[in-house]
Amino acid sequence: MLYSTRTPSAKRRALRERLASGDLLELPGAFNPLAARLIAEKGFDGVYVSGAVVAADLGLPDVGLTTLSEVAGRAAQIARMTDLPTLVDADTGFGGAMNLARTVQAMEDAGVAGLHVEDQVNPKRCGHLDGKQVVDDATALQRVRAAVDARRDPDLLIMARTDARGVLGIDAALDRARALVDAGADAVFPEALTSLAEIERFTSALDVPVLANMTEFGKSPLFTRDELRDSGVAVVIYPVSLLRVAMGAAERALDGLRAEGSLTSQVPAMQTRARLYELLDYQRYTAFDDGVYDFTLDANQG
Repeated sequence: MLYSTRTPSAKRRALRERLASGDLLELPGAFNPLAARLIAEKGFDGVYVSGAVVAADLGLPDVGLTTLSEVAGRAAQIARMTDLPTLVDADTGFGGAMNLARTVQAMEDAGVAGLHVEDQVNPKRCGHLDGKQVVDDATALQRVRAAVDARRDPDLLIMARTDARGVLGIDAALDRARALVDAGADAVFPEALTSLAEIERFTSALDVPVLANMTEFGKSPLFTRDELRDSGVAVVIYPVSLLRVAMGAAERALDGLRAEGSLTSQVPAMQTRARLYELLDYQRYTAFDDGVYDFTLDANQG
């Protein structure tokens, strides 16, 4: 009922322990807090908060238009709704090194278990679009050092994302990743890799967990869980998938309403009222209310 039964620090420790176990962790992206609850109910390992999804939810493209308060606010809403650890996309840190330090502490306060910061120029753009640019080595390393220095909870996972593969090539991306780890990154997110062989080059070259991004309609093929596990991947995210599914269903429903004059034909595909109430845990709220609301006027006639 209400929010998570676990503290943010407990969720951070749990994420660290799972990463150390060598298991492949699957983190679907939650486009709202209710989706995060569903992800937890279905037995996944964590929840991902995508910057692209936060932007899209606001009706904006993923070109660096969102603010720290918008992303941290949505991350807090999602993180508090589940006992699972939450990993959040912190883009380029929303400014310079000092801004990035503030971003890290704001995300800590939001209750997330980890965040990733990338090496694109600011303002950034979607990692699977052409025309990206990355910052120089000094700036990329400064971002990671600022993030590591700013965290107050040592269990907060600081992940470094590099977009160098699509800009400078695979060899330069590997060099950048190694340097980011040396600068203190706890894990690495190499964006827009194009094959399992490329993924394996990162997992074999680095001694920290490597994340794979399985986003539809992007530059990376949609590899299976087993393929990623066999390639040495530690974390896989599905950042925009649930939003795409939900928006696809919404569009089909609106088309049906426009064409047919009612939503009768769409009802079989809808989540039922009973299922929604089950997911929202209505029964426990009702029981709680019945247990505490026992005021009557009988004993208050003085």
